[in-house]
Order: sequence, then structure tokens, then C-alpha cells
Amino acid sequence: MRTVEILDVRTENCAVKTLIFNDKLCGKAEPGQFVMVWIPGVDEIPISLSGITSDGRTSITVHGVGDASNTLNQKQKGEIIGIRGPFGNGFVPYEGNVMVVGGGTGIGPLMPLTEKLVEIADKITVMSGVKSQENLLFLDRIDNVFSGVNSETVYTTEDGSYKLTGFITDQAEQKLMKEKFNMIYTCGPEPMMYKMFLLAEQYKVPLQASLERIMRCSIGLCGSCQIGKLRVCKDGPVLTSEQLRSVKEEFGKFRLDSTGKKIKQP
Repeated sequence: MRTVEILDVRTENCAVKTLIFNDKLCGKAEPGQFVMVWIPGVDEIPISLSGITSDGRTSITVHGVGDASNTLNQKQKGEIIGIRGPFGNGFVPYEGNVMVVGGGTGIGPLMPLTEKLVEIADKITVMSGVKSQENLLFLDRIDNVFSGVNSETVYTTEDGSYKLTGFITDQAEQKLMKEKFNMIYTCGPEPMMYKMFLLAEQYKVPLQASLERIMRCSIGLCGSCQIGKLRVCKDGPVLTSEQLRSVKEEFGKFRLDSTGKKIKQP
């Protein structure tokens, strides 16, 4: 554990903020890896990195949904938080034609990956789905990353307030029907990622998915993040198609709550 000072706070939308800090170890992280963030006097929670630079300037993007994340969202420039990590296995960048699919704040961990992909991929299609226009994230950042690159962006809102109406998985299926992709990357609500997994299997495209689970130890000891025989903190958080096939009875359907009881995914 080390403490870092928050250098800046950016409001991304009505419920999401990005906290920026300097940390040398995080500067060496791979896209998709996560850190354990300690909120003094409250709790420690896992958050994937949404910004990684070689000089150590790092960011985490936080959706205020619980006590810890809401408290973290209220932090101001100059305040102190604790950091452990980075932990886990990240995304593996591939060449060729790749698809990046984010649901809600899941687009956050996909941004450092996208910034790497533009250096090696032949074409990148980024797809982002949210409930409403007010929930959109990183529109300008995506535009800047894609400047002068062979790319395509697809946005959906469930209420039709921005671009296409409906679910991002439906648009992904339309793309898969028309184009051959070499890899799919996804992060977001687990039922959405399960749908992407099924589509990847149907169209015979390898997939990498970043899962979110309750994590306590972050090093594979406590079992709070278990899915089947896998421990998300150590075997993931990014799991491959092969790994997901081994846990398909639970993936997208069940998770462990804070007491270790198996419950249905919302």
C-alpha cells in the first residue's frame, strides 16, 4: 500500500468522475489491470485503470453506486487515497480488425487498450452503449485517439437520446454479420458481456472480457471473486474465450455477494 495525492478530478457525466494521480508502478501497468483503492475510514475497493502513461500519470474512473465509490467520487484535488497494485492479467493487444465493446462505465478500462491498439491494429471499431445521453463517457477522448486512424465508432442509448436506439450488443451482432474480426474486447455489465461471448462463439471470433467481482485480498487467497474454478483477481480480471467456456454455467448468471453467498446477476 502507498498513498498518492489526487492531482485532478474530472467530472465525466452525472454520476461518474475520473481521479488523476501519479504512481510509478501504475505507469508500468497493462491495459485491463486493476488497483485496490483505499478510501481512508471507509473501505478498499478494486478499480480498473482508465488511464496509463509511462511517466506514471494514472487515472481511475469511478461510478458512484455504493458507500465507498460515492465517497471516492466526492474526493477533491489535493486529497489522499491509498493504492495497492496493479494486479491481475490485462488485455492482450492484437493486430488485424478488432472490435472494442463497452457497456456503461465499462468503456473506461477499454480506453488504455484502445490507445495501444491504434499503434498495431489495421482497423478498430469502438462500440459504447449506455442508458441515456447523460451517461455517455469519453466521446472527445475517443475522437482524439482515432484521429487519422482507420476506425469506426458506434454509440447506442436505450432511450434513443443519442445516436442509435437500443442495446450495443444488437449493433455488435450486425457488425459481426457483415465483417470478419480478429478479436473482440469487452467490459461492462456481465449479462452484456455474456451476450458478447455468445456472439463471439457464434461467429468464431476470439474474445477477451474484463470481469468485475467483489475482491478483498486481490492476490487469489480469499475466494471472494471466485467464478467456477477461476479467481477473477488472479486469473483475470481479463478472461479469454477459453477460460469463459470453463465457467459458462456461472458467467453472466451468478456472482458471490459480500457474505460469499452465490446470487443471481441483476
